[in-house]
Amino acid sequence: MLLAMLLQDQATLVAGETGSGYGALGAGIGMGLAVVGAGIGLGRIGGQVAEAIARQPEATGAVRAAGILFAVLLEGVTIIALVFCLLFKLMVK
Repeated sequence: MLLAMLLQDQATLVAGETGSGYGALGAGIGMGLAVVGAGIGLGRIGGQVAEAIARQPEATGAVRAAGILFAVLLEGVTIIALVFCLLFKLMVK
């Protein structure tokens, strides 16, 4: 924060806009974490479903349905996180 204050000119410091760019930074970090988390989660779901089908081929339908349900729930949470990050980016100026 000290570096950001040193790099800004004196007029913006007097106006009180010292932390104006941190909202976009926080939104970008949040979006990146949401996407990386979703990628890791979907990879684990897919791997575990494939392993479960390989172990018990007779339960393929039930395992596949459960895997798809969890993947859809994970994608829903990810989309909500991205929407919140975009709203936060637009709201904080």
